[in-house]
Amino acid sequence: MTSNSAPLGYSIVPITNRDSDRVLDLLRRFFFRDEPLNVCVGLLDNPQDTCEELEQYCMESIGDGVSIMAVSPNGNILGVCINGILTRDEKSSENKNDEDECSNPKFRKILKLLSTVYRESNVFKQFPEVDKLLDIRVVSVDDACRGQGIAKALFDKTKNLAKELNIPLVRVDCTSHFSAKAVARLGFDCVYTLPYSEHLDSDGYPVFTPELPHTCVKTYVHLVDLDGSQ
Repeated sequence: MTSNSAPLGYSIVPITNRDSDRVLDLLRRFFFRDEPLNVCVGLLDNPQDTCEELEQYCMESIGDGVSIMAVSPNGNILGVCINGILTRDEKSSENKNDEDECSNPKFRKILKLLSTVYRESNVFKQFPEVDKLLDIRVVSVDDACRGQGIAKALFDKTKNLAKELNIPLVRVDCTSHFSAKAVARLGFDCVYTLPYSEHLDSDGYPVFTPELPHTCVKTYVHLVDLDGSQ
């Protein structure tokens, strides 16, 4: 993967295992505490709280070699996009989040939702010509750097990376109303929606009741033109 220069004094570069601690530091300060479902279940209610299972979920895809980050000229991480590769015939693709092994009951709820969305969105069935996809799993930008186009640059690089690797589809789940709007503006198409009011526990009550305007989780896809310029 080659690094891409981007405007406003940052570059988009690959994330390697050596970057894990610095990436986790950014996620702990922003994504872990801002993501609507994390907030809804009180995953990290106190400043000193941690969730090893969430950290493992975020880090396990780095080994796929397709995660990227925005770094400033002095090396500070300004944003990250953690991606993984899924294939149609990969056994783990059928149930990519093994929530039954998660010992944290709050995060287990989130994993169960993600498993439900992955199963019901069934992107491989919707796109029978696709045998491999690039899955965007976590996107986070430093609060101080928002509005500078960093998230767009990360998404654009991910789409370009899919093209470089001859991967025909990019997929992302959006649990936030704002991330869904941003992804739609970037040209992704919504192929699945699950209202939180319809994701129920064993007693028939919604598992998640996040604050408005977060009312649903959506799956978006981008079909990569492997032969053209996009």
